[in-house]
Parts: sequence; C-alpha cells; structure tokens
Amino acid sequence: MGVIGYGLGVVGAGIGIGLAALGATSSIARQPEVQGRLFTVFILASAFVEALALIGFVVTLIAQ
Repeated sequence: MGVIGYGLGVVGAGIGIGLAALGATSSIARQPEVQGRLFTVFILASAFVEALALIGFVVTLIAQ
C-alpha cells in the first residue's frame, strides 16, 4: 500500500517539474535576456519539488 502512495507522490513531483519547465521555457522564448534569472528560479523550484518527493518516500518508509 505504501508503494502506491509513493508512486502517486512521484507522479505529482514529475508533473510539478514538468509544469515548471514549461513555464521557464515559454518565458525564455518570450524574453531571452532573462534566461539566467529564470534558470536559477527553475532549478530552485525543481529542488523544492524533489525535496517533497523525497519527504514522501521517507514518510512511506516510516509508515510501514
């Protein structure tokens, strides 16, 4: 049961990173001069989403 919960958490993280990448690439396409700042924000957002996925993994292990 815990593996299903973790799987759903990973799917959520994948969707979150995908949406962040979509926003970053479309913003860079509109304004290429802000590429450096947008890349930094994208990396931070991806790290936060992955941290949430790892927290879900730890909670799954603790719940078993």
